[in-house]
Amino acid sequence: MTVAPRLDRDHGQHLLHQMLRVRRFEEKCVELYSAAKIRGFMHLYIGEEAVAVGIMEALEPKDAIVATYREHGHALVRGVSADAVMAEMYGKVEGCSRGRGGSMHLFDAATRFYGGNAIVGGGLPLAVGLALADKLQGRECVTACFFGDGAVAEGEFHESMNLAALWRLPVLFCCENNLYAMGTAIERYESETDLALKAASYEMPAWTVDGMDVMAVEGAARKAAAEVRGGMPCFLELRTYRFRAHSMYDPDLYRSKEEIERWKQHDPIAALTAQLQEAGLLSAGDIEELERSVAEEVEAAIAFAEAGTLEPVEDLERFVYWEPPLPTPAEEVAAGGDSTDESATA
Repeated sequence: MTVAPRLDRDHGQHLLHQMLRVRRFEEKCVELYSAAKIRGFMHLYIGEEAVAVGIMEALEPKDAIVATYREHGHALVRGVSADAVMAEMYGKVEGCSRGRGGSMHLFDAATRFYGGNAIVGGGLPLAVGLALADKLQGRECVTACFFGDGAVAEGEFHESMNLAALWRLPVLFCCENNLYAMGTAIERYESETDLALKAASYEMPAWTVDGMDVMAVEGAARKAAAEVRGGMPCFLELRTYRFRAHSMYDPDLYRSKEEIERWKQHDPIAALTAQLQEAGLLSAGDIEELERSVAEEVEAAIAFAEAGTLEPVEDLERFVYWEPPLPTPAEEVAAGGDSTDESATA
């Protein structure tokens, strides 16, 4: 049983602002995708915003994040700029992955945001490796690993859970259970649909959280992060729901419109807005200001991406192999002048 943090005006509006940033950013991405400004695969987080926002509140800058291909919200809330994310969506060099990754491969070493991983379950062993590195080097960090319920059926899940528990690695496993693995309902591929119970079999603390309630998610994440910093990996099953199809190419024929509408009654943004208003912590003017701020950020990100540059064709084969770093100005002076080596930029 977790206790949600106390709701005050500043913190409540901060949480609402973060969820609105993710929602409005992605809504605009839908428009841009339809206009062929964004291409390739794109998976939307609309409806699941409370999970990323609530979890990030329990993490520190030194902690690491490993996300899935539905990661726009995680990146934005973690601190990757909207400019860098949008430019990446456009395939521009100014993007956080130099435009080479696109929607599914956002990456930012400065914020310890290690993907954007396109393979289902692929981020799990990566998270174990990051946590092992932190532990061996004596760094008191948490690696938060986000993955969907479909990943629980993958071998990497079981291997990663086992090693994390066996070696007592500082991993916070965050399972975003939106009830569907792409287009397959959870009861059609899992014999045990209580995923927290499944995780508990690996002898680690595990519990289920209402992933549509940002305050509940934050409370659970703070408790879990404390467990992890104390030397024990932890698992959270965050029961949530995506309001949009699996991807932009998905006709969404595997669930009923009635089911989607029922879940929209639990929209995390609408729920927190109502909670704040009832408590006298949010006025109509506050909502207008939050929406204005978010709209300005999104429009600025679009302008940044539009003005960005496409990578030169000559650089197409770069980053296939390791490149030695270019010399600094001080190193050039020490070398007696211009020490630019063509092999360093080949």
